[in-house]
Amino acid sequence: MSFNRTLEQLALLAAIRGDETEAALFSRAAALMREQRIESDADLGPFFDAPPPADTDFERAVHTRLRYMYDAGAWVLMESAIADLPADLRWLFESGAVTIEQIAALHNALGVSTAADLVGAVERQAIRAVPGLDPLAEYAIAGALFDLRAAIPRIPLGRALTMVEPVLAQLRALPGVEWAAPVGSFRRGQDSVGDIELLAVAKDPQAALEEMSRLPGVARTLQRTGRRLYLLIERLQLGIRFPEPERAGAALLHLTGSFPHLNALRAVARDRGGLLTADGYLPPDGGPIVAETEKKIYAALGLPFIPPEIRNGDTEVDAAIAGTLPALVTRADIRGDLHMHTMWSDGRDSVEAMVAMCVSLGYQYLAITDHSPHSAASRNLSIDDVKRQAEEIAEAREHHPEITILHGCEVDILPDGKLDLPDRVLERLDIVLASLHEHAGHADAQLQRRYEMAMRHPLVNLITHPTNRLLPHRRGYDLDYDRLFATAVETGTLLEVDGAPAHLDMDGALARRAIAAGVTLSIDSDSHRAQYLDRQMNLGVTTARRGWVEARNVANTRPIADIRALVATKRAR
Repeated sequence: MSFNRTLEQLALLAAIRGDETEAALFSRAAALMREQRIESDADLGPFFDAPPPADTDFERAVHTRLRYMYDAGAWVLMESAIADLPADLRWLFESGAVTIEQIAALHNALGVSTAADLVGAVERQAIRAVPGLDPLAEYAIAGALFDLRAAIPRIPLGRALTMVEPVLAQLRALPGVEWAAPVGSFRRGQDSVGDIELLAVAKDPQAALEEMSRLPGVARTLQRTGRRLYLLIERLQLGIRFPEPERAGAALLHLTGSFPHLNALRAVARDRGGLLTADGYLPPDGGPIVAETEKKIYAALGLPFIPPEIRNGDTEVDAAIAGTLPALVTRADIRGDLHMHTMWSDGRDSVEAMVAMCVSLGYQYLAITDHSPHSAASRNLSIDDVKRQAEEIAEAREHHPEITILHGCEVDILPDGKLDLPDRVLERLDIVLASLHEHAGHADAQLQRRYEMAMRHPLVNLITHPTNRLLPHRRGYDLDYDRLFATAVETGTLLEVDGAPAHLDMDGALARRAIAAGVTLSIDSDSHRAQYLDRQMNLGVTTARRGWVEARNVANTRPIADIRALVATKRAR
């Protein structure tokens, strides 16, 4: 590659970032090298012996950049500039499908930043109309899109949430911002997220863009335009978009995805004689485009609103057409939390702190369920501790008569299938959770037997995080889950959807299979801190919603009398 072309490409990459000054500097440097007939950064030595053509701050800045390229090599700046592209554009370039010049042309003509933008451009056949691109380039881009997202490193949903919450709160609080919401895999509640992108509506977004560009921890600005801002924060890409208000619903739908879901919606649009694109729905009668809200777009397609968590492109559109979409469980349906830890085991807060937070969340009941002696947690309940903890819980009940406090325990299932607290202790508890924390080197069939022995125990009411996966490092047990579900139904044992970010277990797909088998679920926070009780319950509800779970499938959407009845019925078996 010629030196001049490198400088021109650096100018193009700076323009994509929205850095007009840097783009002008590199453009001037390219022109200067053409004037001086310098073909390589290695030939720059004599150039620095002569004074600048004009002794101005701008020309001195040009010389500074050329000096850096002479000292370090032009490739250093080029590699850095490519790394600063928004992730999807970077991976598209590195796939070999496009050149830097073509990426710049796409950006200038169509405003593309992400794979979703590229899919929309391919769908509209807009790429071939861009100067410097043609049907062959469009074909190459379309082919690269199949694997593009596989190249994007994914992060756990819980980590993404800790980043999004404060940013979203700040964005929503800005003057002129009407509303803001996450999009993409984050909005769909996937347990790992490929990138983080927010969408907001404001009539004039310039002040908001400026304010958000100064977020704490910003390492670099990857892209800035009149309605978009992409930042690198703590090695994660954060995108913020401000579509025109009249097109906000179309942008929200398109950017939320998934691609299979959008393809299914496009098929519905075609069947109706209309056209669904990234810009909205064009009805067959030539009427105005429908794009203001997602609900209006779905309604124009003759469909009810489909919740983001189930937009997977499998059966949700067929269910919407048939009128059989589930009424998914919501956070407001949850009446209590049956799994949490205090300082009696590896939690960080007292019983009082956990109860007080549950009261503030409007719960009707909660269960304190600390770890039993054989758990690998940093601290565990001993048999003597259970009695002393019961006394502390009795005091909390006196202080908080407005909420029911259940005394429970998360007991370990030992390698022989027995529980690690004796029945005489478990009988004194209001609820018993059982966990298979340690596989003990057992094969899947042995793990299955341990679970089944625990579920057949009349004092065990709930199996926590059944796969015992650990995101993103451990995939979990490979069991015969249909058999496990059948045993849970037979024995009247609850199975858990755990909201701890490291678990999110059962995942949506497994939860859907469980309720189809007739299992009653419990959605719990498994929180070890009072401040995380709400966040982790939200994660649990989101995970359950991905599994098409309804309130009727969940025990802790029911009053406390029903919880006590479930325990009593199991003990009477």
